[in-house]
Amino acid sequence: MDKSQGRTSTAAGEAALPPVVTKSGHRALDQSEPLIFEQGVPGRIGVDVAPAPKVASKLGAFARKGEVGLPCLSEPQVVRHFTRLSQKNYGIDSGLFPLGSCTMKHNPRLNEKMARLPGFADIHPLQPVKTVQGALELIDRLAHWLKTLTGMPAVAMSPAAGAHGELCGMVAIWSAIAAKGESATRKRVLVPESAHGTNPATAALLGYQVDPIPATADGRVDLAAFEKKLGPDVAAIMLTNPNTCGLFERDIRKIADLIHKAGGYFYCDGANYNAIAGRVRPADLGVDAMHINLHKTFSTPHGGGGPGSGPVVLSEALAAYAPLPYVVHGKDGFRLVETKEGAAQPFGRLKAFNGQMGMFVRAMAYMLSHGADGIRQASEDAVLNANYVQARLKDVMTPAFGGTCMHEALFDDRFLEGTGVSTLDFAKAMIDEGYHPMTMYFPLVVHGAMLVEPTESESRESLDTFIDTLRHLAAETKKPGAADFFHAAPRLAPRRRLDETRAARAPVLRWKPPATKQAAE
Repeated sequence: MDKSQGRTSTAAGEAALPPVVTKSGHRALDQSEPLIFEQGVPGRIGVDVAPAPKVASKLGAFARKGEVGLPCLSEPQVVRHFTRLSQKNYGIDSGLFPLGSCTMKHNPRLNEKMARLPGFADIHPLQPVKTVQGALELIDRLAHWLKTLTGMPAVAMSPAAGAHGELCGMVAIWSAIAAKGESATRKRVLVPESAHGTNPATAALLGYQVDPIPATADGRVDLAAFEKKLGPDVAAIMLTNPNTCGLFERDIRKIADLIHKAGGYFYCDGANYNAIAGRVRPADLGVDAMHINLHKTFSTPHGGGGPGSGPVVLSEALAAYAPLPYVVHGKDGFRLVETKEGAAQPFGRLKAFNGQMGMFVRAMAYMLSHGADGIRQASEDAVLNANYVQARLKDVMTPAFGGTCMHEALFDDRFLEGTGVSTLDFAKAMIDEGYHPMTMYFPLVVHGAMLVEPTESESRESLDTFIDTLRHLAAETKKPGAADFFHAAPRLAPRRRLDETRAARAPVLRWKPPATKQAAE
């Protein structure tokens, strides 16, 4: 009996107890839940509404020819369905979320309370400017602190997320190159092989040729290879620092100087800014443009495609090209600049309105509650926690690179050699232990990569429990019969392992009612 967990654990190779089968399909508090479409009963309704008046359709050939196909449910059915689904989800409020390169950390409830204040939550972007002075002041104040933290003279607040911010920064670079009359010649963008996938995608979207830069054996940009690729046709380099291997690029200042000498620009992917915020100013590194994921560095909720926010700080060389709109403060208060004014050369708009207001409020609350010293400490604690994880696991797992790391610890699959257990198998076994797996198989420059980001908001006790679990699993991989045991994981999840290749290549995206027996015959 594993007394620390209060449950019986079966080691690899031992006879497992037969699975528990219940009449209801439920397993105690783990409620079996069918699709919402399968629960519908024709004619059932949770709210009585008056019949809609019949009017002449103006849709012509586009008029609906049949029912919408939505399930008919009572209110209790709807509430229970989504409550049960939420209980099957793993989130940061459930436990440690080690997903590397995503910074899944605690979201202070103070931030949520502030974002729900009526003066922020209930406003509309088309309200008269005089009625939203407080909201505009908050945007302006947040922009001020982002510029202060990064040392940059300008910031575009409207980008909706990290990749959107990348697009913003690269369009600003594209605009600056066009203003110098060099669009026809500068066609290449240099991208390290360890970059986030959105980096080359953004460059390609703008019509640039993506030229990869290899990494050295210690996981950093190969400076010699970078220098060889420089030329009059290079528009920019897109580099992440700290990089996706969880390492600080030691040659960052030299890289900036060389790209500037060649007439190009330095775009820095700020996805990992949470490791250096309050400690390093990107402006001092020679950065020309960098997006900041407010939903990572400053703790606002993220994941599943949103909500997000990716303001972009710009150097003096790019400040004039910042997109519309932006907030200015004059004698009559705050206002939005919606058209070109003065010497500014905005490249246009990125989105319909002014950015993610709820994210702005949460990030501002985080900044004000932490202060300059607190933001610095958060960065230091994130790095400390990652190095603690790496130090306690390096004897049973294999760090991809030597030395200390930044905010995330990267392991490869060498410790699994000869066991028949893969990175995927190891990750699936973590689910049975109650953990969301770390990032797997990324970055691509590391074979069988396992990227762990513990964040600064985890206690030592929380980290020790997580580390002890990974140490246990690493030991289990060495036992006889381990491969079969790990291949069958997860055993305790609501659903067993999927055929992920088939799911990706032939996904079933639409539910269809089962055929009746007569129809089947």
